[in-house]
Amino acid sequence: MLRPAAFALGVLWAAPWSLCGLLAGLAALPFGARPAFSRGERALIFGCCPWGPGGAMTLGNVILCTGRDLDLRCSTYEHRAGRCAHPQVRLGDHERAHVYQYMLLGPLFVPLYFLCGGISVRNRFERAADRYALHGRGWWPWPAS
Repeated sequence: MLRPAAFALGVLWAAPWSLCGLLAGLAALPFGARPAFSRGERALIFGCCPWGPGGAMTLGNVILCTGRDLDLRCSTYEHRAGRCAHPQVRLGDHERAHVYQYMLLGPLFVPLYFLCGGISVRNRFERAADRYALHGRGWWPWPAS
């Protein structure tokens, strides 16, 4: 669990992307999106967002979800790419890893995310989020040496 001061600094550091997520979530309200704060995910979640291919997208401490909530089960990126046979993971656990990544990297997260390959199995941020969803640890995309 993050200490309150570190948590507050992380939220503040991620705020530029959280604002983008908040604006997107607010724009989705007239189309059926429903906001709810989740302590467990450390984020404001907009469920029932009407656009996107399915699943969820994290922007800072805001998660935009096409389903009602984040309790859906989904395949990992490596499993979908045919690289291994992982069990399904809880979508909220995967997205919480991205929340932590944003809180540490703040405004740098999105440029680094796209430099690492964008939305794909090649992206170390996605593999780290899958690892966290599978094991409850390992959300940081660079291994400690």
